[in-house]
Amino acid sequence: MSSLIVDLKAHDLKKEPIRKGFGLGLLKAGQLNINVVAACADLTESTQMHLFKEAFPERFIEIGVAEQNLVTVGSGLAAAGKIPFISSYAAFSPGRNWEQIRTTVCLNDRPVKIVGSHAGVSVGPDGATHQMLEDIALMRVLPNMVVIAPCDSIEAEKATLAMVNDRRPNYLRLAREATPVITTVDTPFEIGIAQVFEQGSDVTIIATGSMTYHALMAAELLYKDGIEAEVIHVATIKPLDSETIIKSLKKTRAVVTAEEGQINGGLGGAISELSSESIPVPIRRIGMKDRFGESGEPDELLKYFGLDAEHIRLAAHEVVDKK
Repeated sequence: MSSLIVDLKAHDLKKEPIRKGFGLGLLKAGQLNINVVAACADLTESTQMHLFKEAFPERFIEIGVAEQNLVTVGSGLAAAGKIPFISSYAAFSPGRNWEQIRTTVCLNDRPVKIVGSHAGVSVGPDGATHQMLEDIALMRVLPNMVVIAPCDSIEAEKATLAMVNDRRPNYLRLAREATPVITTVDTPFEIGIAQVFEQGSDVTIIATGSMTYHALMAAELLYKDGIEAEVIHVATIKPLDSETIIKSLKKTRAVVTAEEGQINGGLGGAISELSSESIPVPIRRIGMKDRFGESGEPDELLKYFGLDAEHIRLAAHEVVDKK
């Protein structure tokens, strides 16, 4: 196992909501930089922005249930020299205010930090209306936008702090449920840099967000099958770390992508584009296949929609057989 991550076989593997890392990171960012401000669309505790609100009430704005206004206020704050973090559920931001993000943030290249929480089918019983699956595609297509999906709470905290010093518009994608903490405080994080969490020579598995844990579990299963999988964690979906990915594909000549969102336009789309233009190899995309989610328990839904380690394992066998 890579020294970049914890021992995933440990019996006491910690679980924590990724969004909690954002909340802690924002609090630290506020302590380090007086220009960091925050605004929320009436979901302060759910998005973990309450920690910043309690520490810096004079630098926090409650917008209310008005996500379009949330973005325009954020853009105005950025124009005034502030570093605004704005948060809501991903279903509403960018789901409801994409045009405002496009026009007032990206077109003007304002460094607004858009935080979309409760993304993916693992939102669970709230069902299809709240299971935002299209946000990676929506945000990846916007000029100037950076798209980040951390794999655990520790990385979410690092990502939040890194976003403060990034002068571009940023989108941070967060899950709701507690997920395994697979990195450590010493695991590197840099916007635009992918991390090879597991070395292998037979197939590359590229994952983002909480799906990286399932990719690593799939690699364990594949090793028992006699297949050595290289696992790359792509925290930054845009800009994509093409150099690291192409280097791996040249070695393995086969790839599986894994994400908790639509494969059309998401991470799977980004890797397909890169592969077709640079190094065509057999590819299998794990993710939501042009359909909406359903109500259910998070683990139940991941299995039902084919987003667990076993389905990644089967996909890896398919692309290896095609080489």
